[in-house]
Amino acid sequence: MPKVKIYNSDGKVVGDKKLRDDVFGVSIKPELVHEVVIGIMASARKPLAHTKTRGEVSGGGKKPWKQKGTGRARHGSSRSPIWVGGGITFGPRNIRDYSKKINRKVRQQAMAMTLSDKVTDERLVLVESYGIAEGKTREFVGLMSKLPVDGKKVTVVSRETDGMLRRSIGNIPGITLRNAGDLGLMDVINAEYVVMTPDAAERIEERFATDAKGGNDDPNKAAVKTPSKARSKAPRKAASKTSGKAAKAKKA
Repeated sequence: MPKVKIYNSDGKVVGDKKLRDDVFGVSIKPELVHEVVIGIMASARKPLAHTKTRGEVSGGGKKPWKQKGTGRARHGSSRSPIWVGGGITFGPRNIRDYSKKINRKVRQQAMAMTLSDKVTDERLVLVESYGIAEGKTREFVGLMSKLPVDGKKVTVVSRETDGMLRRSIGNIPGITLRNAGDLGLMDVINAEYVVMTPDAAERIEERFATDAKGGNDDPNKAAVKTPSKARSKAPRKAASKTSGKAAKAKKA
């Protein structure tokens, strides 16, 4: 089981914590993580470019000139795609969907691999508690200066929503705050270091442990056995015998 050092508010190591192998000790497959990252980025993409077809451009309701006798080419609308100011043929539309489907268990495995990579590179830091009482920025800056993450891009993880912690981090560039229940793959990948409390680490283990192993969602759920076929066939055989006897009696 991987071990991570635990720091106190003074930046001193006060112990270590064993983390679960199926969340923080998973073998890394870069191609799987890459697939999930591409899926996340594609799903977040929102098309902005949008052109209008000839049916959406205003005007053009009247025929420009009569069909014959003018010597000019025949036209039925001044909003035809071949006219200046007309509609666009096969132009970009903002209704395009770029999202890609990524299976839930694949996403969970990618998250476990990313967290495991942080542990392997010693970029996962555990803190006893953040100790933010007044919600002042200087409190959190003072804490970060005592940890081996000062001046780095950091994702801070708390077990639950903490108003004072959020207030103290709000105007610090390069610091992202997430709850253990909302932590996403991109939050971990985009950060150089991940800082969390032991309670938050346990919450993350509860969230990702089962899916990272690829097993059933509920390991305690027993499989329901169907009744044996022998019992269901017994009354059918009895019915067939009685019907056969009845047929013989009629023939006699």
